[in-house]
Amino acid sequence: MTITGNIIDIQNKTIFHGAISIADGIIQSVVPIPGESYQYFLPGFVDAHIHIESSMLVPSEFAKMAVVHGTVATVSDPHEIANVMGMEGVEYMIENGKTVPLKFNFGAPSCVPATTFETAGATLDVDDIETLMKNPEVRYLAEMMNYPGVLFEDKMVMEKIATAHRYGKPVDGHAPGLRGADAKKYIAAGISTDHECFTKEEALDKLHHGMKILIREGSAAKNFDALAELIPEHADQMMFCSDDKHPDDLLEGHINQLVSRAIAGGYDFFDVLKVACINPVNHYGLSVGLLKAGDPADFIVVEDLKTFEVKQTYINGNLVAENGKCKFTTEKAAIINNFNTSKKSVADFQITTDKSEMQVIKAINGEIVTETFWAPVKQENGFVVSDTDQDILKMTVVNRYEEQAPAIAFIHNFNLKQGAIASCVGHDSHNIIAVGADDESIARAVNLIIKNKGGISAVGNGTEQVLALPVAGIMTNADGPTVAAQYLEIDNMVKQQLGTQLTAPFMTLSFMALLVIPQLKLSNLGLFDGNSFEFTPLFR
Repeated sequence: MTITGNIIDIQNKTIFHGAISIADGIIQSVVPIPGESYQYFLPGFVDAHIHIESSMLVPSEFAKMAVVHGTVATVSDPHEIANVMGMEGVEYMIENGKTVPLKFNFGAPSCVPATTFETAGATLDVDDIETLMKNPEVRYLAEMMNYPGVLFEDKMVMEKIATAHRYGKPVDGHAPGLRGADAKKYIAAGISTDHECFTKEEALDKLHHGMKILIREGSAAKNFDALAELIPEHADQMMFCSDDKHPDDLLEGHINQLVSRAIAGGYDFFDVLKVACINPVNHYGLSVGLLKAGDPADFIVVEDLKTFEVKQTYINGNLVAENGKCKFTTEKAAIINNFNTSKKSVADFQITTDKSEMQVIKAINGEIVTETFWAPVKQENGFVVSDTDQDILKMTVVNRYEEQAPAIAFIHNFNLKQGAIASCVGHDSHNIIAVGADDESIARAVNLIIKNKGGISAVGNGTEQVLALPVAGIMTNADGPTVAAQYLEIDNMVKQQLGTQLTAPFMTLSFMALLVIPQLKLSNLGLFDGNSFEFTPLFR
C-alpha cells in the first residue's frame, strides 16, 4: 500500500509532499515526491500517563473512543484495578487490551495498596513486581506514589525501584508539591517522570534535576494552563497526559485537544507535536511508529493544522478510525469483581461529639489537592449533621471489602443543597465514597452502590440514578457512547437538581480518599493529613 500527502517530519521540523509505502504493517519508505495535497500525515498521539479504569470503560471499549481522536497508544497504569483485584486485575487489563488494535503499554503498579492507612482489596509485593517486570509487555514501573518511602529509603519501596532498573525499565513518579532537596533525592532514586506538578515553579525545580514533566489535563486535575508555558524551553523533557478521563470527556476528545490548544496558544508547532507524539515513544521505548522507514505504520491524517480534527487513524498499517467512527468491533468483556459489604442503615452514618469545632476538607475545582479549615459543629437531635447553608457536608468512606463502620468527615465546595452522591471509584483503594446533605440521602446513595456491586449514584429531589460498574466495581463492559450518555445524565442531575458547581463532581469525589495527595483526605480508617502523613482528629 502506498499513500501520498503532506508529511509532517516532526524531528527535522519540516513538512513535505511525499509517499509512504507500507507492507505487512511496517513502513517501507517515506520519500519526497512532487505534488500538492490537502491532507497531512503525522505520527499518532500518545497519552503518556492514564488510568484506563477512570474512563469507567474496559480497555477494549476505551480504545474504540480514543482512536477516533488520533490516539494510537497509551502509557497505562493499571493501579486502580490492581488495588481491587491484584495480579488478576493487571492480567485482565493486559489481556483485554490485546483484543483491539490500540497499543496499550501497561506498567507494573508500584503502590498496591497506595498506603498502609487504608484497606485495599489486594497487595503487590516485590516478588509480584519481579514477575511483572519479566513480562516484555510491561513497559515500566508505574507511579511511585509513596514518595515518603523513597525519601526515607523504605526497604520494599527501594527494592521495587531497583527491580525495574535491573530490567532496564523506567520508573514513573508521583510527588505533588515536592521541591528542593527532597525533590532532588526523589529523582536521584531513579524516578524519571512526574505528572503531579500543579505550578510552574514546582515543574521547573524538577526539570532542573533532570526529571521529565507531564502536562496533565484530565476530567478533574487540569494543569495545562500552569505548565504549558514551559514547552518552549523544555520541549525535549515534556509530554501530554490525561491521567483520569471520564467517558463524556473522552467522547469529545483526547490528546488532540491539548495539541490544538497549545498551537492556538502560540507555541511552536513542532515542539507541541514532539511533546504529543515523539517524547513518550522515546522515553518508554514503545513499539509505536514515528513515520520512519522500518517503523510500525502508526499515523494519523488531518486536514487542518489548527484544529487537528482527525480524519483517519492507522495502527500497524490498518485503518482503525475514519471521520469520527471506529472501524473495528469488540466482544463483550468478562466481569471480575471483589465486593463484600452489606447494606447500610442511616444509623451507620450518625456521629456524636462534645467538641465545638471540626476539621473540614476543602475541595478545589479542577484540582485533586485539597485545603483545610476549622468550622463550628452543627448538631441536630444530638447528632453532627451537614450544614448546607455553609456548604459543609458530611462525607463518608465505606469499606467495600469487609464489614466495618463507615469513616466520617466533612467537606466544603460540593455545595449540594439536597440529596447525596456516591461512588465506588475512590482512589486508590476504591472503597465507597459519598457526600450528602443528610444522613438518609447518604445511606440511599451508598446502598445503590452496594446493590450494584460498584458504580456511581445520585439521590435527591425524589429521584435516584445509578450507573452500574460491575467490572471490579469501577468499570463496565458496555460500549463507550452508552456509558457516556448515562454518565452525562447522572452528572446533569447532580449539577442541575442537587446544586453542585463543580466541573466534574464525581471525578473530584473520587480523589477525596487519595491519601498521597495533600492536604486533607478521608480513608475508610479515618481522617488523614497528607502533609504529615498521619491520621488527624476530626473534632477539637
